Amino acid sequence: MTSNRLEAFSDGVIAIIITIMILEIKIPEGDTFASLQPVMYSFLSYVLSFIYIGIYWNNHHHMMHAVPSVDGAVLWANLHLLFWLSLVPFVTHWMAENHFSKVPVAVYGMVLLMNAIAYTILVYFLIRHLGKDSLLAKALGADYKGKISLAIYITAIVVSFFVPAVAMGCYVLVACIWFIPDSRIEKKQHEVR
Repeated sequence: MTSNRLEAFSDGVIAIIITIMILEIKIPEGDTFASLQPVMYSFLSYVLSFIYIGIYWNNHHHMMHAVPSVDGAVLWANLHLLFWLSLVPFVTHWMAENHFSKVPVAVYGMVLLMNAIAYTILVYFLIRHLGKDSLLAKALGADYKGKISLAIYITAIVVSFFVPAVAMGCYVLVACIWFIPDSRIEKKQHEVR
């Protein structure tokens, strides 16, 4: 089967995830800049999580353009990724409500780590389906960027129990690493043409 339906379904779920996140931010009481203070943690958490969801959507979109077909294992791997992405609004809100305290920051990192692992599993099943000589397999290569991100997440989770602010800095660092869309797939597609 083609990958179009999988991509369309994923786009819809991701749009709902973003919508749920913004609905968790309460409207400030008052009409001054000072009235924004109580929602600052919610806003900062939302911005970081929005960027993460955007990164996954962007990279998923690019990856699916290199995938002519999918099988059942790929469909389940994609649902696995969507499951972990769907937990982002919950941990985002919990972390904001508790002002970036240790356990919520650690759990936020665990969900980010599971998203990264789920994405890696999806890539594995796509390459298994398409073959090791596929455009996707050649484009991703050893995926050092992905492995470095996993290591940073694990480090941040441990650090969050001691200095949550440093863990948050690690999460921002990973977002910065991935903020520019992964161009490896596009480069390989241009080489093929």
